[in-house]
Amino acid sequence: MDAALPLVIGLIVGALVGAACAWAVFLIRSKSRADAANPALVEARHQHELQSLRVEESAARSELQADLARMEATAEHLNAQVVQLTREREQRAQRDKSENALLQAIAPVRQSLQDMQRTVAQLEEQRQKQHGELSQQLRTAVESDEHLRKTTDSLAAALSNNSVRGVWGETQLRSVVEAAGLIERVDFDVQTSISSDIGAGRPDMVVHLPGGKSIAVDSKVPMGSYLEASAIPVTATGEEGARREKLLTAHVKAVRDHISALGGKAYWDGLDASPELVIAFIPSESLVSSALEADPALMEYAFGKRVALASPVTLWSVLKTVAFSWQQELVTAEAKQLFDLSRELYSRLSTMAGHIDKLGRSVRATVSDYNRFVGSLERTVLPSARKLNKVDESKIIPPIDEVEEAPRELAAYELVAELDTESRSA
Repeated sequence: MDAALPLVIGLIVGALVGAACAWAVFLIRSKSRADAANPALVEARHQHELQSLRVEESAARSELQADLARMEATAEHLNAQVVQLTREREQRAQRDKSENALLQAIAPVRQSLQDMQRTVAQLEEQRQKQHGELSQQLRTAVESDEHLRKTTDSLAAALSNNSVRGVWGETQLRSVVEAAGLIERVDFDVQTSISSDIGAGRPDMVVHLPGGKSIAVDSKVPMGSYLEASAIPVTATGEEGARREKLLTAHVKAVRDHISALGGKAYWDGLDASPELVIAFIPSESLVSSALEADPALMEYAFGKRVALASPVTLWSVLKTVAFSWQQELVTAEAKQLFDLSRELYSRLSTMAGHIDKLGRSVRATVSDYNRFVGSLERTVLPSARKLNKVDESKIIPPIDEVEEAPRELAAYELVAELDTESRSA
């Protein structure tokens, strides 16, 4: 297209110039015919017309060149637009190709996104369902917490009573003892009266140890000051913190007073073969730990009074050891009984061996007498009886076989050794 455009423009310009020249010649010829009678005038007019034609031709040529320049500029602009359009078309085709390739490449991603959207929708549905369940559980937890708070307040109010605390401590003591595997009135007794030089006493429990030994256990719940101190946060400062420290000091004093009272009763003097100590059972780990934390010397003070502070875990360990000792004692007693029975059985087996030997000798004598009887029958009686065959041949006395088997001799060491002993003694 770039090579054809100038050719078209040249043809147009040539046609225009040719038309202008033909028109000028036509005019000259027409005037020449009219002015043929005056040659000078014709020549002058001819020159003037030629000059005019040259000016017009020059002007037409200039205008044509300007038009040609404009047309070339227009052609270049059109060519540039064609090139731009071609480039844009190629870019659009390349972009469409890239977009198609991209669409093909992201097709799995689109599928994955759709799957993810479905999964997200399911998760959202599950989340809403779980949120509802969680809300219900939170409401239930709040209700349970309120119920627990009311129960705790009721329990705290009940434990503020000394008689209720005493019953709770005895119940905890019985639970620990039964958990250790001890049996009431066999391995332990409750509320047993004890008399000693100091006076009469009544511990909550007396645990029986193997070998006829015993140990006294007394339950105590020094809890009033501790409950008030527990209501104050550990991080409290100022007046509240000082009040908490004061209440803990009162709690330690209550535990110390209980230790002094138990040490003064000397329960071990009223028991047979008892270690010189009494177990002070406090049915809460926190009661013991808080007292020891507030006064680390409290344990040494208890040892000095021959009192062993025992929480539920400690007492359970001690009683479990006692239960194991009773099991070992029972196993030992059963082993001794089994040994006595085995000795008695062995003695009776030896006596039975003598009776068996006598029975064997009797059987042997019986067999010998039987064989002699058969021999006499065959040697003397049957020959005479056969002579009667001539009288009645229908009756024939069959021969009688001897007994060839002998009694089995005793071979067991236990039986033979006893027979040898009896034969030597005889």
